[in-house]
Amino acid sequence: MKRRSFLAATASFAAHPAFAQTNAWTDVAERARALDQCHAIVIMQNGTQVLAERFRGPELGRSVPIKSVSKTIVAALTGIAVDRGEIQSLDATLGDVAPRIIPSDADPKVAEITIKDLVTMQAGLERTSGANYGGWISSNNWVADALSRPMVSEPGTGMLYSTGTTHVLGAVLSEVSGQSLLSLARNRIGNALGVDIPAWTRDPQGRYLGGNEMALSLSAMISFGEMYRNAGRVGGTQVLSEEWVRASFQPATRSVFSGLQYGYGWFLGRVGSIDYALARGYGGQIICVIPDLALTLAITSDPTLPARSEGYFGDLIRLIDQSIVPAARV
Repeated sequence: MKRRSFLAATASFAAHPAFAQTNAWTDVAERARALDQCHAIVIMQNGTQVLAERFRGPELGRSVPIKSVSKTIVAALTGIAVDRGEIQSLDATLGDVAPRIIPSDADPKVAEITIKDLVTMQAGLERTSGANYGGWISSNNWVADALSRPMVSEPGTGMLYSTGTTHVLGAVLSEVSGQSLLSLARNRIGNALGVDIPAWTRDPQGRYLGGNEMALSLSAMISFGEMYRNAGRVGGTQVLSEEWVRASFQPATRSVFSGLQYGYGWFLGRVGSIDYALARGYGGQIICVIPDLALTLAITSDPTLPARSEGYFGDLIRLIDQSIVPAARV
């Protein structure tokens, strides 16, 4: 074949949509591989897996620490409790639904904290995350310690990222259902998705930690994200109400750290005119749902290293913005 004919044939082949899309996902994989902390990535579009690559770390099928992605799981369980009538509404207060968990030395305003304040991390209490995390988990009662902290803002007036807040929410879910958080996660999410949810860390009272230390496989993470992308449905089963999913992706507050808006357990961002929802865990554990592109992706990373907005987490956001979204549009 003459050189001119060969180049023309090659250009025609590369322009074919299927080839171009495959090549685009290959580019995504190579860019992800270049991120030293990134362990693996799985992407689904229109319900079909378009990329599944492990670069380092555990095998794809193993359950791995998802860190604060756990908060998004607890948020989903909250939606299910609301849908089942175990919590009458998000305006219900701690004093209404779980007065037994409020310590006697708590600020009187604690009883007025609403379920919405908890699921959007606007409880107003001093944070238990960051520099306060070690002291909090060293206490002899994690729920009481979180609720006994001083009020640093009015409940419902701004996001204070705090694992203690989500742990309190998990305790509320156990109170209203009569089940442990592990049982709730397995019975109401794991069984519906057909995924395994291993037992994880418990506090001194035996409550499973709400907001950290859960473990899922990448396929389980993708399945969870796909449930949200499909408006709460898994096959023919409505696991979460469409109303809860829609509200989860509506901004309720904003993170002072990343600048991203926050809904019910999901950080919310935008690429151009395309909105996305993000579950984020320490080290760079991610579930991302982009409804307008029928796209769900999950990323696992080294759980022992930080992933700050100006560092590796920023790299992951750029991967989504600059590589994954363009590839999905091909």
